[in-house]
Amino acid sequence: MSPPAEPGTGTDAEILRLYRGHLSKGRATVAELFGGRMEVASSGAWLTTSDGERYLNCGGYGVFLMGARHPVVLAEVRRQLDVHPVATRILLEPTVARAAEALTAVTPPGLDRVHFSLSGTEAVETALKLARANGRRKVVATYRGYHGKTLGALSVSGKDVYRRPFRPLLDGVTHVPYGDAELLEKELVASPGEVCVIVEPVQGEGGVIIPPDDYLRRVAGLCREHGGFFVLDEVQTGMGRLGTWWGADAAGVVPDVLVAGKALGGGVVPVSAAIATPEAFRPFDKDPYLHTGTFSGAPLLMAAVQGAIRAVREDDLVPRAAELGAGLLPRIAEIAARTIPDLVTEVRGRGLLIGVELVEEGLAGELLIELFNHGVVANHSMNGGNVVRFTPPAVLTDADVEHLLTAFEAATRDLVERAARMPEGGS
Repeated sequence: MSPPAEPGTGTDAEILRLYRGHLSKGRATVAELFGGRMEVASSGAWLTTSDGERYLNCGGYGVFLMGARHPVVLAEVRRQLDVHPVATRILLEPTVARAAEALTAVTPPGLDRVHFSLSGTEAVETALKLARANGRRKVVATYRGYHGKTLGALSVSGKDVYRRPFRPLLDGVTHVPYGDAELLEKELVASPGEVCVIVEPVQGEGGVIIPPDDYLRRVAGLCREHGGFFVLDEVQTGMGRLGTWWGADAAGVVPDVLVAGKALGGGVVPVSAAIATPEAFRPFDKDPYLHTGTFSGAPLLMAAVQGAIRAVREDDLVPRAAELGAGLLPRIAEIAARTIPDLVTEVRGRGLLIGVELVEEGLAGELLIELFNHGVVANHSMNGGNVVRFTPPAVLTDADVEHLLTAFEAATRDLVERAARMPEGGS
């Protein structure tokens, strides 16, 4: 067997063939819509493809709040890699303890206990299991909410197209409209002391849906009043994405469990966490083997957590995200209103989570391609397919901002031409 090629040295056609043969034919087909290019390098707010082109990274589903390969995160990870990357899980290990201390220092007061995982969906599973262990056998989630694709997390996610092939899922799950505290109250009143409520501060995958200003406070109050167990999913919104450390901070709430991920690993390694009150965490305290994972709290990952929190603090990325978002949102909205008034429904956002809603899903896909053609990577929204989502890093320079706005204007103008060629009903 010949040795594997170095990253970036294989031809794009070869990589497409390997995807089709070993990974996903669908992913290969989607890649061809973007010219079949392969990303092979990244630094800060930019990524580089195999043909040497550079793209401003406003995608990544919220992972790159501090950009790619932030030097503080890299230094922590490299140091740990050279010493002790993975632990036995038999002895205590200091890196995870320090990471937990660092994380609880920036979460809302009272959230003092941590269980680390790798992916956001695993952290959601942890939160759901804590709710079960605390006697809440029913779950109320929201339509268009997104919490992951393992069976438990998928059960509470709010789009049926992803759930249908895997039924039956968890029993006792009900969905209500996001932002509707009255219907949520009815569910809590009907089953006092039995309900876990899981919501997001802003629905990211739902299409950047922002609830009424008092929504999270009402959710928290209703859970207290009726014995509910409140899980706040901040996998995408946390670590400064919304211009505050957490959406919980802006709302002034403390959930029973806050779920973090994506940017928690500093854009270098995958890490997630369920951060709980001592009372909510008590079942895990009683039995340390009740809920475990081989790589939970792995030293290499915990070094990244410490580096990520340091980077956000030292570079003032939380206020920077608020400042950048406050500048970008009105300018993106103005461009959309001027260039595609008949194709755009709304531009909305908070901090560096910005959504552009088109009149139909096909147009969102076309806009993503046009943005790419003009040097910007953005994301679709899985539970809001007509929304193009921007999640840029908080390390954008003024020149980066101008590149994004110039690319967006050019992309929307080209979208008008594409839309004129599209068959009725989209493509």
